[in-house]
Amino acid sequence: MSSMGLLWVNKYKPRKFSEIIGNRESITTFRSWLEKRLKGESVEKAALLWGPPGVGKTLTVEVAALEYNLELIQMNASDVRTGEHIKRILGMASQYASLFGTRGKIILVDEVDGISKAEDRGGLSAIISLIDVARFPVVLTANDPWDPAFRPLRDKCKMIRYNRIRLPTLVAFLKKICLMEGIKAEDSALRFIAKRVEGDVRSAINDLQAAAQGRRTLTLADVQWLAMRDRQFGVFDVLKGIFAAKTCRGAKAAFAQSLVDYEMLIQWIHENLPLQYTSPEELASAYDALSRADIFLGRAKRTQAWTLLSYTIDLMTAGVSMVKKDRYHFVKYQFPQKLKILSQSKEVRAVRNTICRRIAEKCHVSRSMASSEYLPYLKFIFENNVEMAAGIARWLNLDEFMIAFLAGSFEKAKEITSRL
Repeated sequence: MSSMGLLWVNKYKPRKFSEIIGNRESITTFRSWLEKRLKGESVEKAALLWGPPGVGKTLTVEVAALEYNLELIQMNASDVRTGEHIKRILGMASQYASLFGTRGKIILVDEVDGISKAEDRGGLSAIISLIDVARFPVVLTANDPWDPAFRPLRDKCKMIRYNRIRLPTLVAFLKKICLMEGIKAEDSALRFIAKRVEGDVRSAINDLQAAAQGRRTLTLADVQWLAMRDRQFGVFDVLKGIFAAKTCRGAKAAFAQSLVDYEMLIQWIHENLPLQYTSPEELASAYDALSRADIFLGRAKRTQAWTLLSYTIDLMTAGVSMVKKDRYHFVKYQFPQKLKILSQSKEVRAVRNTICRRIAEKCHVSRSMASSEYLPYLKFIFENNVEMAAGIARWLNLDEFMIAFLAGSFEKAKEITSRL
């Protein structure tokens, strides 16, 4: 694949510990645990690397496999949630020696906090059993592992915290990429990118590539559109902001700071309430608030009395958020089934799933991450940069229908296809 079409998150992916930016102390702690575990010393049989997205948790394990000559066995817990599947995928791998002439194995279970309490059918207990019987080091990653349900898992693990990458460190890294790509970037532009991603290196690199493609210089004006894109694709952040809010004002602000349509947001909240609230009392109260919001919205539309819309917004944000009794816990939000049925045919869903599967395979991420983090970038690129879109289409081996899905039309797809 040409340099133009190659995703920079892969092109500049570290292959040595010395190349990973930030979290030096956490990496040192992990390496010390791993070396002792490989020697059979008395340490925890598993390590749990936790912290915000994009700060190097999974990357640390991937680099460890390279530097210590270990076969990496990897599974994403948010994609496979049942105990039966986990045992089938990891059970045998945890017992028998590698067939590839490596020193041994290292088993990675990514996004373990993505196991939903509402849907978990033995998944958590299967992971705990895996740790007990595994002959090889087991590493888990999580954004927020502090839900009480995960206490038995935490008790078996070496807990290693990963922090957000500091702004100067991230800016320096982005500047290094620009130099290697022959791009003269203003410091203000790189600071803008680094500041808005809040320490997420993966998102920062994706933003930089999206803004810099086809340019030899990069100014602040060239990257300011990213703020608008955030508001367009920020429904996951809006949901998290509403559910995690500690005050009514905070819940309402999560919605006010975005451009998410209120009718669409009602569908998103409705779909994800059973994932976020597992207590029947909380769930009933939340659905009551949401149903009242829907009633006020219907009256506002029917009578054109749009002053009622304020009641809708209050109920669907603060009303839903303030019913929780326990602290917020991280979950993987799901796309509303009603919107899928209304907006996507079976064929279109199949195209989308195929694209996500190919992204996941090429970029070594879960399909859920391919859908939520990579797909929006690809759509923007395919709609606005024909040359780069052609390179990516070639790399992912996309057909005309897949290209049209990303580009938004067959006319644009023909233009991209002509460059293949």
